[in-house]
Amino acid sequence: MKRLLNTTPLFKAAATTLLAAAVWPAGAAPDTAPSGIWVTETGNLEVQLAPCGPAICGTVVKVLANRSMSGPGAEMVPADPRPALGMTLLTDFKPSGEGEWKGQIYNRENGKTYSALMTHPTPDQLVIRGYVGLPLFGKTQVWRRSTDAATSAQK
Repeated sequence: MKRLLNTTPLFKAAATTLLAAAVWPAGAAPDTAPSGIWVTETGNLEVQLAPCGPAICGTVVKVLANRSMSGPGAEMVPADPRPALGMTLLTDFKPSGEGEWKGQIYNRENGKTYSALMTHPTPDQLVIRGYVGLPLFGKTQVWRRSTDAATSAQK
């Protein structure tokens, strides 16, 4: 019976969770956090993800274009008049499961902040799902890692 318990998926998941809780301080971001510079799905902005206290935040480090998310080919008219450069779009992302972080994303096109889930399925891909209430009621964006080494080195 003891041997059977040690090999079940449920036992392994519970053991891994307990080990992770013992190793990571409460609220600390794990080493697999998606840091670096990422280009938003529309290609408008480069956003640098980095630790901010016990969480991960994303700040605009370069403006590339001004395309609307709601109207393909249309220019975006932001509801927020502040300049995009230096704006924090992702806030308070903390681990919420294996390979998943939960926080908030700010949409400067409509001036609203949404709950969000973030996953990092490949080294060059970041998937962010902004939502209201439940993730079911949301929109998924796929960001890609910036390949502009010169920009990354300057920031």
